[in-house]
Amino acid sequence: MSQYKIAVVVGSLRKDSFNRKLASAIAKLAPADFSFSQVEIGDLPLYNQDDDANQAPPVKRLKSEISDAQGVVFVTAEYNRSVPGVLKNAIDQASRPYGQSAWAGKPAGVLGVSIGSIGTSLAQQHLRNTLAYLDMPTMGQPEAFIHAKEGLFDEDGNIGADSKAFLQGWVDRYVDWVKTHSG
Repeated sequence: MSQYKIAVVVGSLRKDSFNRKLASAIAKLAPADFSFSQVEIGDLPLYNQDDDANQAPPVKRLKSEISDAQGVVFVTAEYNRSVPGVLKNAIDQASRPYGQSAWAGKPAGVLGVSIGSIGTSLAQQHLRNTLAYLDMPTMGQPEAFIHAKEGLFDEDGNIGADSKAFLQGWVDRYVDWVKTHSG
């Protein structure tokens, strides 16, 4: 494949979200044959099964973006020891109607950053359980429970020197994961 498109789902809507900054920064670590593009989830209606037969335009757009991608990276915040509601809503929307999931078979990567010292470990574990049900081959190692501290990002929004080798390794491993698992 000459170009791999990776859909990036950020589980935070906050303008200055650490996770949005992380998603933008890791995209810069990807090789030239990979493009990482953040998908919009803030405009999705709340999931209601009554809408399955007539999905809203933002839902159709999300499903199309996921379907067109060769892989998906989830960059999630942690709210109350789990994934943010907006992320779960996006997952539910793109998995419906039953039997028409846009997620199935897409190689997934999971990471996140938080001011807490354990990063987003519990949210990531909950997310991994959901992704297993959705039939997404999800990269298990390296795990990336990132603590937001000074120096994580440089003044230009890139990954800082202390974390660059680790996150470059994560991206390199994810690239290999996608090449192995994409059809």
